[in-house]
Parts: sequence; structure tokens; C-alpha cells
Amino acid sequence: MQNLEWRMENFECRMKTREEDPNSKAQVFKQGEKMRKVGAAAIMALCAAGLAMAAPTEATPAYLDTSLGFEERAADLVERMTLQEKISQLGNASPVIERLGIAPYDWWNECLHGVARAGVATVFPQAIGLAASFDRAMMHDMAIVISDEARAKHHEFARNKDFGRYKGLTFWSPNINIFRDPRWGRGQETYGEDPYLTGQMGIQFVRGLQGDAPKYLKVIATAKHFAVHSGPEPDRHSFNVVVGARDLWETYLPAFRDLIVEGKAYSVMGAYNRVDGESASASWMLLQDILRNQWKFDGYVVSDCGAIDDIFKNHKIVNSAQEAAAIGVRRGCDLECGRVYQRSLLEAVQKGMIDEGEIDLALYRLVLARMKLGMFDPPALVKYAQIPYSVNNCDKHNQMALEVAQKTMTLLKNDGVLPLDKTKLRKIAVIGPNADSVVALRGNYFGEASNPVTVLTGIRNAVGKDAEVLYAEGCGLVEKKDSFAQAVEYAKQADATLFVGGLDAEIEGEEMKTEMEGFYKGDRTKIELPAAQSELLKALHATGKPVIFVLLAGSAVADVWAVENIPAILLAWYPGQRGGDAVASVLFGGYNPAGRLPVTFYASTDELGDFKEYAMAAGKGKTYRYYTGKPLYPFGHGFSYTTFEYSQMAVEGSQVRVNVKNTGGRDGQEVVQVYVRTAESDKPMPIRQLRGFERVALKAGQEKTLTFNLPYMGLRYYDPQLQDYTTQPATYLIEVGASSGDIRQASSVAWKKP
Repeated sequence: MQNLEWRMENFECRMKTREEDPNSKAQVFKQGEKMRKVGAAAIMALCAAGLAMAAPTEATPAYLDTSLGFEERAADLVERMTLQEKISQLGNASPVIERLGIAPYDWWNECLHGVARAGVATVFPQAIGLAASFDRAMMHDMAIVISDEARAKHHEFARNKDFGRYKGLTFWSPNINIFRDPRWGRGQETYGEDPYLTGQMGIQFVRGLQGDAPKYLKVIATAKHFAVHSGPEPDRHSFNVVVGARDLWETYLPAFRDLIVEGKAYSVMGAYNRVDGESASASWMLLQDILRNQWKFDGYVVSDCGAIDDIFKNHKIVNSAQEAAAIGVRRGCDLECGRVYQRSLLEAVQKGMIDEGEIDLALYRLVLARMKLGMFDPPALVKYAQIPYSVNNCDKHNQMALEVAQKTMTLLKNDGVLPLDKTKLRKIAVIGPNADSVVALRGNYFGEASNPVTVLTGIRNAVGKDAEVLYAEGCGLVEKKDSFAQAVEYAKQADATLFVGGLDAEIEGEEMKTEMEGFYKGDRTKIELPAAQSELLKALHATGKPVIFVLLAGSAVADVWAVENIPAILLAWYPGQRGGDAVASVLFGGYNPAGRLPVTFYASTDELGDFKEYAMAAGKGKTYRYYTGKPLYPFGHGFSYTTFEYSQMAVEGSQVRVNVKNTGGRDGQEVVQVYVRTAESDKPMPIRQLRGFERVALKAGQEKTLTFNLPYMGLRYYDPQLQDYTTQPATYLIEVGASSGDIRQASSVAWKKP
């Protein structure tokens, strides 16, 4: 067989020859008739197992010959398709091609924190909570569970001839955009505001999803939204982001590079917005120069849903659907979530806007992806096809949902009131809009938990018959309610009151119609706790009884009064199906919390500046890396029920060593964080940057020596003149601590270029 590279380069030439040569057309027709017979048998097997099957024989086409490489097989299949068939496969809902044995396939699937939108599945904490764990191993193990359920569900759907949306193996997760402003409603989907933390957690998520088999991918992970995308939601279809080279390469691109170069994510999703005037889903700079030329990405690119429409309807970069389709494919967007490609590419070819060979290349990448997932091979050859459906929502996964939720619990404040001793409590008042809310457990992009445990249920489970639980909602998330007085009365009767408030994904999220005080179309206009909740919290405090604030939210919430007056604040994020049990285990001392903030908690909205400003150092600065004010709680913050001591820090070459000892009376976990900052520099640099972290378990009195590798990349910055990363001769401070605002040990390093 001819060299594959040569064949790919000459697709266009061969296709044109076939169109002009009547004999060639006849050959294609005969081949098509022959393939209908092979395809009929293959499609029957595919409908039964979700995979195209045909035993290799002399008549078997190359694309079904499992003895050949995937690249050669994919090229062969593309070559057999007509132009109309090729175009039909470039939309997320790709139809059946019966004569070739190609099953219908919808590329759209989601698994942000569990398999989503496809019925019952294990629901883990929302992504922002996962980031709060600062636990790489946990992320990897959880992603393995998610991909197990994904494979099991996919094959069960296929056995039932269900090839609809959310039934495939190509997942549009994770979201690794930088959460630069807490007003962004979709920030809950991310791993927070720090590029390094985002990249490290994302790498493990991708590896757990895509598997470790030498030949087949378990599922495909998609790093999104590439790039420079973090609100505002109402403007996303028309907004043009103009950002300097340093911000682009030091803040918005590093996590994508980590997931693609290190994590080997096989898919990338473009964003809705423009970047420097180009649609992010059709940007030569992003998709060709950076992604493929510099990072050597060999997977496929998919647009965000409707982003190709935006090119001509909202961004008005071109004037027609045909031009938008052509520019999308030519700039490197292989697959469209939408219908513009399928409806307009044929006319675009006929008008000379795009050549068929360019369509061939996009399709080749998509076919190759399906080949690598085993969709054209007998199930017996694909180990992941053997995962039984019984793993979905099994007891083991339910237990993991609890353990993961516990690791996300972030204790913001504790004046000694926690943990509660339930044996000394006669009555407990549980108050607030999120106390008995399933919505507040799941965040957005969620699956259906079979038995979700709300905070109220978790507390009842924990106390059993030891104490009476009095419950009243008291207020809504943003509105007052008639049960306000009842809530206050219960607090007066109780020995302790648990106020469970905050936000949920029905008021902060993706492009909503919601418009109310403090919220606008998915985003927040204020980061303060809604007034109705603040009023109730103050009334509960006025009873004189101890009040603990359990905060469920996907973003930073500011309440200076609560920080000054409420003795304990536990941030539970959106904690998933076992969230209530996880909260209760922390409140009553069954679990010692160690979650840390992956975002800065600002004191007020006034500290934030312009939401549309993407420059990181503008105004007071964005995120802990540039913010010059005093935060309510700093990035990396979180308390434990025990204490830790740091000592004997040493920096030798590229290694940082430090001793950490549990000096308290309880076993616990500490998240040790390594930061770098310049002590002296003639270049503007971030205040400090996370460059290492480890979550370590220590028994009471136990001490461990931790070692972090800190290569020169930890000291680098992007030089726009050189168009590359570099380092400058300077004195750097290497800092180790419990948060960005709690540095325990530091050492200076004089760096000279080799």
C-alpha cells in the first residue's frame, strides 16, 4: 500500500480525477455495490455491539482489517466515501453510512464530574470542589471510575440500538479555563484560578479517562474551551478578547499545553469568543500555529456548540454560512457541534471556497479517533468493551463519591466550635435554602444520582437518635420566605444551629435567562451573600446560640460580617451525591478536613474591577498572582482539626525539601504548597506563583520529609520579543507554606543563566 503521508496529501487530486474520469466513476460505483454487502453485515453487528465488525477475508476492505494500523485504515475509509458522505460526518450528529458499515454516532457527551445527561450515574463533586482537594491521585482514580461507567453505559446503549446524544465515548470534559473572576457563572466547571494547579489536576483527569491500553483509547477527553474564555456569559458569542502575549502564554495557555503535551488529551474544543479578531473555533494562531505546529497535537478539534454560526451571525467575520464553514475547516476545526458544516460545505466546495482535500484531512482525524476507540473492531479485541454494565452506580463507586466529597471539604474558619459532639446536643436546628436541596449537590453538567444525600439527610443520618433535628428553610437563595420566623424559633430551641446556604447551579452557570438581584444570565453581578440569606444568618446569630455556616457554592462568596461573627464556616462546594454525608462527617468529627481554596475569596465586589478586562495585572490585579489588596481568604487557604509545623527547608539545585510534622492531637492531612516569586527583577512579574503541592497524610505526632522538583520552568516568563519562554538573572524566593497567605519557610536563590 502506498505511503500514508503521500496518500493524505493527494486525496484532493484523486477525488478530482474520479469526478473527471467516467471509468473511475464506474469503478467507484462497483466498489460501492460490493461494499453494500459487506456493510449490511457489519451494520447488523454494530447495532448489536456498538462496533463495526467483519472477519478479515480476501474481500474485507482495508479499513476493517485489524492487522493494519489505524492510520492506514482510517485513510482507506475516507477514500471510499463520496463528498456528500464525508461532509455528513463532520457534524456532532453523524448519520449512518450503511454501505460502509458506519453506524450513526453523536460526538456530544459530557463527564465533568461523572457521566452526565445519560441517566443514572455516580455523581462526584463539581470540578471546582475537586480542585479544592489538591489531590492528584484522587483525580486519577475518580476519572478511572467515570470512564468505567462511560464505557459500560455506551455499550449498553449500543446493545439497545440507542446511538443518540450523550451515548458515545467522546467526552467534552474537562473545562480548564482559568477562573479569573468569581462573577463568571461557569467558573464552577473549572479547576480554579491558578494555571499550574489547573494543569496538574487536568492531566490526571485526562489520563484516568483515556486509559492506559497500548492500542485503544478508553474514552476521549476534550480540553476546553481553547482559549482565553472566562465570561461574561451574555457576551460570549460576540466578544473579542485582546490580551497581551505574556498574559496569553503565562495565564491562559499553560494548562492547555499541560493537558495536550503531558496528558495527551486527544481532543480540544474551541471557544465562542474571538481572540485578536479571530474566532477561537477558527483561529489560525490557536489551532494551527500553537496547537499543531508548536505543541504537535495530533488529535481532532471540535467547535463549541453554535460557534461556527457565530462566525458569520455574531462576530461577522464573514458574510455567509458557506464562508464560515470553509474558514472553520481550513483553520483547523475538524468537527462542528452544529449543522453549518453539514448544510453548507458542499456549496462551499462548489464555489471554490475550500478544496475537498481539506475536508478529507478533517474527516481523517475524526475517523482515526473512532478507530482508536475500537468502533470498527470486534469487541473481543477491545478490553474496555468488556466492562460490565453492573459497574455503573455500584456500591464501590458510591463509596468513592463519599471519599472524594470528604476530600473537597474546605474549613474556612473555626473558633473551636467544630467538631460538634453529638452526644452533648439535645436539639440541632438545620436552617437554610441549601439544607435539603438536591440541586445544590450536583452543580451543572450532572448525571442523575440514584440516592442523593442532602445536607439535612446527612445530618440526620449522623446523629440518629442522639439528637432531635429541627428543620426550616427560612429563606430562598435570593428571596425571603414565610418560614423565616419558624427558622429563628428553631434556632432559639436548639443547642446549635447549622445554616446551610450559598448558591446553586440554577442561579450561577452557563448562559441562562436568569435576571435577579446579584445575578444576570448565568453570571453574578455581586459576589456578596444574597441579602435574604445574610438577614437570616444575622437573625440566627442574634439568638445567642452557636451558629455554623455551611456554604455550598461554585465560586467565591463574600460576607465580611459572617467572617467576623460566625464561629465556624465550612465550604462544601457542590459536593455530589454523597455531599450530605461528607458534610456531616466533618461537622461531627468523623473526618478531618483538608480542602484548600483553588480561588481567592475577595472581601467585596468592589475589589474585582472590570469583568471584561482579561489583563491580569490591570487595576488591583486578578487572582492571587496579581491581586494587591487584602483577600477575605487567600488562595490555598483551609484549616484542619489538627496543626502542622514546617521545618528544615532546603533548596539544592532543582529540588526543594521540607519537613512537615503533625503537632496536634488528631490524625490529619496537610496540603503543602510551594510558591516562587522574584525578590528583585527588572521585569514585571506575578506576586507569587504556585509551582508545587502535595497532600500528605500524617498521624498525630508523625513527621515526614517532602521533596519537590522545581526545574527552571518554575522561574520562567514569556518574552514577547523572543516569542518564547525564558528566565532572567535574578534573586528568587522559594516559599513553602499552608497557603499563598501563610508561608512557613522560605529560601532565596540567585539564578544565573547557564
